[in-house]
Amino acid sequence: MPFLSLPWEDIAPQYHQGTILLGNGASMAVSPSLGYGSLLQYANRAGLLADDVNQLFDFFHTCDFELILRLVWQASNINRSLQVADTRTYDAYVNVRECLIQAVRDVHPEYDEVRDQLPGMYQFLKGFDTVLSLNYDLLVYWTMTYGLDVRDGHLFKDCFLWNAAFDDNWWRFRETYRERTNTLVFYPHGSLALCRNAVEQELKIHSEGEALLDAILAEWRRERVVPLFVSEGTMPQKVASIQNSYYLSTVYREVLASQRTTLTIFGWGMGEHDTHLLKRMCNSGIRRVAVSVYRND
Repeated sequence: MPFLSLPWEDIAPQYHQGTILLGNGASMAVSPSLGYGSLLQYANRAGLLADDVNQLFDFFHTCDFELILRLVWQASNINRSLQVADTRTYDAYVNVRECLIQAVRDVHPEYDEVRDQLPGMYQFLKGFDTVLSLNYDLLVYWTMTYGLDVRDGHLFKDCFLWNAAFDDNWWRFRETYRERTNTLVFYPHGSLALCRNAVEQELKIHSEGEALLDAILAEWRRERVVPLFVSEGTMPQKVASIQNSYYLSTVYREVLASQRTTLTIFGWGMGEHDTHLLKRMCNSGIRRVAVSVYRND
């Protein structure tokens, strides 16, 4: 299949108003610290995981922090509700939680480190009608909140309501209300800002932009919620995690498969572990695809 190598400026008019899919390379372009690789590998290299916790990853054949954290959190809550004397499960939960918090704290940039890049990110992303971010970091979220201060008639919408719940009637957000134009934002693999509570409700954590990361980590420590993101794993493992979440499965089934004529891929390596995303989009009517090319001159 023929392809052309062209500067973005030459083709932007053809692709703006379409869909952009952001991979880890997009985050690394803003903050190299986000190129750490696997959170689990980072935690192991830093010596953060206890032997009990490593046994859990081995037993469930997974590298997904979110899955293990949720499993031991649920087990600990069940033991507590039934008054089962079991400190080992709770200790494992605390260790997984603290490892995840420390790993995120170590690799995620502070707001002030990326503040100067938010205007450029905002101007670039507002040209698309849909943003699909495979990254669980807060860069897109911070871009959205930056846009609230710009007040230029454009609005980013993630389809979460004032009560922090996701509205599955997501297509209605395409309609303009007080804004002139808008962009819908979705996280096919979740985000640090998304969480589940004890009864499996899926919510978004709200806070001012600069304090959001601290607010998220504080919520995890209060033991009322666990994060909702798919951080690692093979394709079958990722699909299983997606199907276990109402928000992620809605994005997977409906948003990825919705009709679009153009797709821009920025910073995504399209590895075998993510082919489930391509399969969902292959029948969505895409006629033109633009793929970013990293040149290491």
